[in-house]
Amino acid sequence: MSRPVSPVGAAVQVVRPPALDAGGRTAAATTVTVGADEPVLPGHYPGFPIFPGVCVIECVRLSAVAAPPPGAESLALAEVESTRFLSPVFPGDELTVELTWSAAAEGWKCTAKVATVRAVAAQARLRFTTGKES
Repeated sequence: MSRPVSPVGAAVQVVRPPALDAGGRTAAATTVTVGADEPVLPGHYPGFPIFPGVCVIECVRLSAVAAPPPGAESLALAEVESTRFLSPVFPGDELTVELTWSAAAEGWKCTAKVATVRAVAAQARLRFTTGKES
């Protein structure tokens, strides 16, 4: 099988590596800058581009892979358990992705909050399996 292909061209920067937080959970943070040259923007509301929600969730997936919990050799997305979109993301926005990891029966669960300087843009819960990505 082939590896996942991403519709997001932006690079993920880990700004806070995974570490235990005050609540005993593993937390990390990344940033992703949505460039005006993102390939999905020209067709998503022409004349008033908005970064698609599926791409915001892809930024969460990319962030999770870039900042996995300790001991997770490789992560593969198994399920998007829930998403909630709260405000739009525009070209030029820098997304801050706050990740909180918890162990699950067959891998890891990741709770994420995605924010811009204006507001929280999205909240999501994703489930990952460990092992080789297919």
